[in-house]
Order: sequence, then C-alpha cells, then structure tokens
Amino acid sequence: MSPQISRSLVQHSLLRQDPHAVLRRMLDRVTPGTRLDEPTAELERRIADLLGKPAALFFPTGTMAQQTALRVHAERTGRRTFAAHPQTHLAVWEEQGYSAVHGLRHHPVGDRENLITLDDLADVREPVAALLLELPQRDIGGLLPTWDELVAQTSWAHDRGAAAHLDGARVWEAQTGYDRSFAEIAALFDTVYVSLYKGLEGVRGAVLAGDRDTVDAASVWRRRLGGATPDSWPAAVAALMGLDEVLPRMAEFRDHAVAVAAAINADGYATTRPRVPQTPLFHVHIPAPKDAVAAAAKRILEETGVELPRRPKPSTDPTRCSIELTIGVVSLDFTPREVADLIRQLR
Repeated sequence: MSPQISRSLVQHSLLRQDPHAVLRRMLDRVTPGTRLDEPTAELERRIADLLGKPAALFFPTGTMAQQTALRVHAERTGRRTFAAHPQTHLAVWEEQGYSAVHGLRHHPVGDRENLITLDDLADVREPVAALLLELPQRDIGGLLPTWDELVAQTSWAHDRGAAAHLDGARVWEAQTGYDRSFAEIAALFDTVYVSLYKGLEGVRGAVLAGDRDTVDAASVWRRRLGGATPDSWPAAVAALMGLDEVLPRMAEFRDHAVAVAAAINADGYATTRPRVPQTPLFHVHIPAPKDAVAAAAKRILEETGVELPRRPKPSTDPTRCSIELTIGVVSLDFTPREVADLIRQLR
C-alpha cells in the first residue's frame, strides 16, 4: 500500500492531481449543454490572445507539439537540422523522437551546464531550420538568459533564415523572471509551445501557437501523428482552470521560491542553483549520494506523510546529487525554514 501523502513539495503531487478531486473541480466549469469542442476552442483562443499570436492549436502531448513545430520549420526551409541546448528536453527526455519519427538532427549548442550564449551560436556553421530555446532551462536549474541575450539569440536565427521556436513548457513560470508580458516574450519567436499540466497544473496536453499558416500546417501533422482527438475537452477544461486559478499566482510562487532558497543556503547543508531563483523552479544541490537521498525521501514520506522529490539527479561527483523544486499551490504552505529542515534530512 502506498504511503498517505499529507503535504508535498512535488509539483505533480496527487494532492493536486487526484482524479476525484480534479473531476469535482471540473463540475464547476462545465455547464449543461456544453458542446464537446467548446472548451478546446476557448482554450486555443485564450492562449493565442495571451501570447499575442494569430492562432493556436491543442495537442495531446508536448512531445508531439514540439516535433510538429520543428517538422514544419524544416519543410519550409528545406533544412533538417535544429540548434538547441545539449540538455534540451527533446534530446534528454523524448528518446530522440525528432530523429526517429521526422528524420531531423539536433545540433547541440554550448556547454551542458550553462546557458547558450551568442558566442556559442557563432560557432554554428551549418544552416539550421530553427533555433529552439527553452525558458527556463530546466535541467541546469531553471536558468534564464537576460532579455538582451534573448533578443540577440532570436535575431541570430532570423538573420540566418531560420525560425525561432520557444520550448515554453514552463513559460508560465519564466515570465516572472522578466519585466515583460507573455506577448512580448512570444513576439521574439515564430512558434511557441506551452504545457497545460506543469505550471498550470492541468491533467495533460499542450498548445502550439504561431501564425495562421504555420498552425494550419501543424494541424496536418497533428492528424498524421494521431493527435487530432475529438475528446480533448477534459484536458482543456483543466487547463482553463489553471489559467484562471494558478497562472495569476506565479509571481507569488516565485517570491516564495526566493525565500525558500535563501533559507536553504543560509542553513549551510545544501546549496541552490541559481542562488536566487529567477522563477518558481530551482535546483537544490545536496552533499549526499543519490541513492541515500532517494532512501531518505522515501523514509520521510512513510514516517511523516511529507512528499519530497524521490528521483534525485546524479552528479559527476558520486558523493553529491541534486533535486528539482518547483513552488506551486501544494508547496506554498511550507515555510522556508521547514523546507530547509527537510532538505537537511536528505542524507
């Protein structure tokens, strides 16, 4: 029997994603007579407006949405290569589907543990279909480039006849790191993918936004890949709830993340990257082996009901590892001191 979770520092905790609780919340959003296509159409309109794009299209997964965007850019440019960070989600977490399904090639840019720089892009000698930038760069601590760097890098792509594509799985969180609107950020990019179940705490799905011609071309690939599902309304309803209930709180989550990181760093046992979080997402680097930290998190859950990340990321130093924290609705009630005390027990 699984341990009972009473409190959680895990973004996708069952405390928010329990099917029964989600369905009860949905009942307040779906009125009698709602058509099957209404929630999805409303979601697409709202995200297109929020991002300042002419059109947007629902996809059942972000993996499908991003591969589709890159495929469309490749077909338009006649180029099969896209440039992206070595730790882009497409390479690390998606079994290189861009290659296996679409015959595309990833040109890694820059250092694995640091953000892409304009100098890194200057070393790209081959023509690319697109430059893919992830905001924030999740696997190195949720880091963000400065606004000027972002402008320069997207301009680099456009100057070379390439598209600029935003992996915005966590753009809802990233926006808190810029004094800019979502539309201002999205205006730098030809296409933008956003996730519906991460920061918005929905159940699944993604949206791809861009100009009308690009979105129309993407709709063809969505059907070819089996993503043109007629029953997407539950995912759309959950995402609409997230837009209304969770998105307005992102700055609050970011501020709490800053306070939590300060407490962890002041405690002296672990350190955070970045030291001052730019978004609600950051990494905690722990001076203990990965297996020991995972075992400690399991023990804490069984003894106290408090859920901590249970899959630490290994380090090149086997005596150290890291975990990812994303402050959201379920973790907001932990005081910074409480979090620091829990991190100290991970050893």
